Amino acid sequence: MKELTAQELKAMRDSGESFQLIDVREPYEYEIANLGGELIPLAQLAWAPERVAKEGKVVVHCRGGGRSSNIIRLLEERFGFENLYNLRGGITAWAEQIDPDMPRY
Repeated sequence: MKELTAQELKAMRDSGESFQLIDVREPYEYEIANLGGELIPLAQLAWAPERVAKEGKVVVHCRGGGRSSNIIRLLEERFGFENLYNLRGGITAWAEQIDPDMPRY
């Protein structure tokens, strides 16, 4: 599975690179803190792969990286995606390394 660090994601954003950012956490988690990505909770995404871009880079994240890595594996195995990247450490890594003012839970 391909992964990105928080620093690599920040560099992509800063450079204006085009990519889809998907947050697979639950709505209540998204309300606490988010990166501005598209909220598609894990259970929904498993049944709605058409919401994931087949072209271009797609970065998937959750709180710590576990849920996003699981859904990436499923999407790759079941639907043949090859453009998915897991945010290593999830939004927690982002808060620790990039935005220390971001709420943590």
